[in-house]
Amino acid sequence: MTVTGGRFTATGDVVLSVRNLHVTFPSEAGLVKAVRGLSFDLRAGETMAIVGESGSGKSVTSLAIMGLHPRAARISGSITLHGRELVGLSDAQMSSIRGEDLAMIFQDPLSALTPVYTIGDQIVEAIQTHHDVSRAAAWKRAVELLDLVGIPNPQLRVKSFPHEFSGGMRQRAMIAQAIANDPDVIIADEPTTALDVTIQAQVLDVLKTAQVETGAAVILITHDLGVVAGMSDRVTVMYAGRPVEQGSVDDIFYRPRMPYTIGLLGAVPRLDATGSEPLATLQGNPPSVVDLPPGCPFSPRCPLAHAGCRTTEPDLAGVGPDHVAACWESDRITREHLTSADIFPVESAGDVPPPDTTPRTERETVLSLENLSRHYPLMKGAVLRRRVGTVYAVDGIDLDLRRGETLGLVGESGCGKSTTLLEILNLHAPTDGRIVVFGKDTSTLGRREKKTMRRDLQVVFQDPMASLDPRMPIFDIIAEPLGVHGWSKGRTETRVMDLLRTVGLEPGHANRYPQHFSGGQRQRIGIARALALEPELIVLDEPVSALDVSIQAGVINLLEDLKKRLRLSYLFVAHDLAVIRHIADRVAVMYLGKIVEVGDIDEVYSRPSHPYTQALLSAIPIPDPTTERSRTRILLHGDLPSPANPPSGCTFRTRCPIFEGLDPEQRTPCLAAMPPLEVAPDGAPVTLAQALDPAEARPGGEDRPVGRDTPTDHLVACYYARPVKVL
Repeated sequence: MTVTGGRFTATGDVVLSVRNLHVTFPSEAGLVKAVRGLSFDLRAGETMAIVGESGSGKSVTSLAIMGLHPRAARISGSITLHGRELVGLSDAQMSSIRGEDLAMIFQDPLSALTPVYTIGDQIVEAIQTHHDVSRAAAWKRAVELLDLVGIPNPQLRVKSFPHEFSGGMRQRAMIAQAIANDPDVIIADEPTTALDVTIQAQVLDVLKTAQVETGAAVILITHDLGVVAGMSDRVTVMYAGRPVEQGSVDDIFYRPRMPYTIGLLGAVPRLDATGSEPLATLQGNPPSVVDLPPGCPFSPRCPLAHAGCRTTEPDLAGVGPDHVAACWESDRITREHLTSADIFPVESAGDVPPPDTTPRTERETVLSLENLSRHYPLMKGAVLRRRVGTVYAVDGIDLDLRRGETLGLVGESGCGKSTTLLEILNLHAPTDGRIVVFGKDTSTLGRREKKTMRRDLQVVFQDPMASLDPRMPIFDIIAEPLGVHGWSKGRTETRVMDLLRTVGLEPGHANRYPQHFSGGQRQRIGIARALALEPELIVLDEPVSALDVSIQAGVINLLEDLKKRLRLSYLFVAHDLAVIRHIADRVAVMYLGKIVEVGDIDEVYSRPSHPYTQALLSAIPIPDPTTERSRTRILLHGDLPSPANPPSGCTFRTRCPIFEGLDPEQRTPCLAAMPPLEVAPDGAPVTLAQALDPAEARPGGEDRPVGRDTPTDHLVACYYARPVKVL
């Protein structure tokens, strides 16, 4: 028995019931049927995830429950909270429920928190709006809540403004505000989308704690199926505004009966995958919900679709205990044990040559970074500016990339990944060290040589819409670099059409503008532009982070296919280590401007030896409920230190779980100097518990092999490095 929202609720009792919910918006094109016939029951203490691609109706559902839609929205059906009907209530009536019985955690905390009020003032307001308590009592409660969600020094930080918090701390503060009145239902709308994986792990842990403290039911809206596997009890899969499959988390992950669900699961890169098989790709895009054609909305993208699928939309039907799916072929899926590989086979866009078996040490080096540093002056003053410090954005890194290889560069935001890319792309002298591209030191290049080198060195940016000129048709966008390098008109036209086919786009769409394409298609346009001059090295800066999982899979498959067919080399920057596992040959882990671990992808993932790498890998959710329930995570405390004031000695020591347990004598080397990159220790990987046991801590140099000092070795910068089994 728990107390929620002022009511006594037995765990398992239905607190929120949604029946045949429809949400429609007027538009110039017609009625937008954003939600069509959604029904579910949410029980106390239960977590239900709502998943699906962008535009499927997930967030519209949450706003309908909260009563936050504009007046023009037409909402029908039933939403009851403890038997009280919410549909039709006035905004004043809903205001008495929001924050008290219903609470919401928004995707962007900086937009959701008022910038001109302190965090404490906003939590106090949430409490005093619903309860007759003094400001002193409410303020004390605000401090307790910030302490509960893990904000350090809550007595001081309660007086801070939102802009003074990091992204992870702002999300924690929003959770504190949401649980201030012990709500019955908490709706978390993409609560970790914009966060680093280490901060995501902290926030999810806080959310679990908040649910335990309040006994609330949680609706989790997310595109991350790994988070769903670890957090949820039940799952609702939505497509084109309606639920297409609902069931327990085990049913959805292990016994899916709807091709769309199977495709989503097959499209997710997995951290625990050992091969590089192509990901399942859902061809096409979700339909417009303005004027849906008859039949199943998924049929144009479904390889199992037949004539009946295109005429009649299937209803949700029972396919197991408490498991329903909307598919005419659900029985066939079960009978034939169809998997994502069976339903969504992936074929190469062209002839793939046999893999290059040349040893890495014998391949040409296309990029070499030697003690690369980029420091920026930290200035103060508006009129009389003076230097008051230095920002150590990149602080002495060594990397090399061989022909036909993909090197993944990973780390938290602010670690120096993007600065490293910019130093390479700018082709000028760094603060210190050397950048050697195709055997040439970039600091010695003249203007003509730089132009020639940029032909062979191209980039694909993170945001395809921001990197494409909206005023130019895609033909001109792709043709622009060809014109700069003097290609003739006829040759350019042939090349552009070939490139569009290469990246899976229709040549007939060459006169369309970027806004006429989906996110995945825009990213393919960016890739086509990067390929225009037949480069040898492509730098990719988070190229799939802004895409839906189904679209992301297609872009990843395309990049892998192009690499094999065109013998390309990639420098691939990402925060998603599962994507890096799928596409990279080697990986370098960066922390506060330095490389702390580097090596072969399988070696680093199976035997991570630096505690930071171990924390990153343990924080990545795996889309497997059984695996997620049994995993142990390393939760790093605090945020990344400022590169303008890095810690002395080992820069990771302020967050290092091993350092925390060391005695003063053992801490001496960590305090004295940054450990150098050395060959990782041999031996069987230990468990996380053994790795974090202070009694087991010992300098790692004693059992490190000798004679393995080539750049191909697994290198790590830690005095207490030990290989750990994380996956």
